[in-house]
Amino acid sequence: MSTQAGLHTPMSLKARPSAPATLARCRELVEPALRKAVLGLHPGPGRIASHAFGWCDADGTPTSGGGGKWVRPALAVLGAEAVGAGEDVAVPAAVAIELIHTFSLMHDDIMDGDERRRHRDSAWKAFGTGPAVLAGDALFALAVRTLAEAGGAGGGAAVRQLTVMLGELVHGQADDVLFESRPWTGPGAVGLAEYRAMAARKTGALLACATALGPLLTGAPPLLTDALARAGRQWGLAFQAVDDVLGIWGDPAVTGKPVHSDLRRGKKTLPVLGAMALDPSVGPRLEALLGVPADEAAVRRAADLVEEAGGRAYALRDARTRVAAARDQLRAVPLVEHRVDELVALSELFLDREL
Repeated sequence: MSTQAGLHTPMSLKARPSAPATLARCRELVEPALRKAVLGLHPGPGRIASHAFGWCDADGTPTSGGGGKWVRPALAVLGAEAVGAGEDVAVPAAVAIELIHTFSLMHDDIMDGDERRRHRDSAWKAFGTGPAVLAGDALFALAVRTLAEAGGAGGGAAVRQLTVMLGELVHGQADDVLFESRPWTGPGAVGLAEYRAMAARKTGALLACATALGPLLTGAPPLLTDALARAGRQWGLAFQAVDDVLGIWGDPAVTGKPVHSDLRRGKKTLPVLGAMALDPSVGPRLEALLGVPADEAAVRRAADLVEEAGGRAYALRDARTRVAAARDQLRAVPLVEHRVDELVALSELFLDREL
């Protein structure tokens, strides 16, 4: 483990870690254990979970693809490796995180009514709402069991951290859903501080847990676990900021969702709230455009209004700032240097998601 806290060779003077190669390495390490864990589920929820992970079609036919980019499990692996832990710690932490992440997506799709996930039918659309809820619950339970059975010097602390994160995730998701019914203007309008608190729970808590879970499991000192958790929380906020941009202007071929979908649903996202903070006239104008069932032309005008007021640039600037803050936090403590470099390179993917 490096003892030179914050003393890193400039990235330009050495080989830059390849984020795609890191993701591939972490996936190769974790996926066999994840498949083995899911195979132990009841066949019904197990098939739905396998479909959600991209391992099979709805009828159970195996597929060659796989769902998602595996960013969260990679953060868990690299977080463990950053404190010098091995596969015995990194793998169960990553499996637990990916199980929770997929559980949250399955339930999120149900709440939002989203019929597509990763360019295929979402679990509830393919199998029905009840079976999808049950499969999500099965993944939730399996994640806790996976971590509890991993043992380790900090097993109890890791399980507590996972359950605390789950409470935060539910809190943040509940706020996000309630924000949709809040007005665009007036005393009941959503402010930036409320949004950031919601995003820190809904998205930040999971990434904070991902990066700190392995170190907690192995009994690493609080100086390191806290720094990794703080960095993960910042990455979560950055990820959510870019996700908010994609929710308005993202290419449907990439996101799998219709363009302007977040505006159409009245979501109070960072580009919108940033635009309203920069230009107070934006709120009343959005209310006029979106306060009643809006046609496509009104939604398009609302998106243009947010962009012209600087909301899109505001959100992307916020994401860049948070990725930089996370990098500085990690380089200020004595972690394994090349793993920190991999974490930094991986975090930059949050800014490069396609619009």
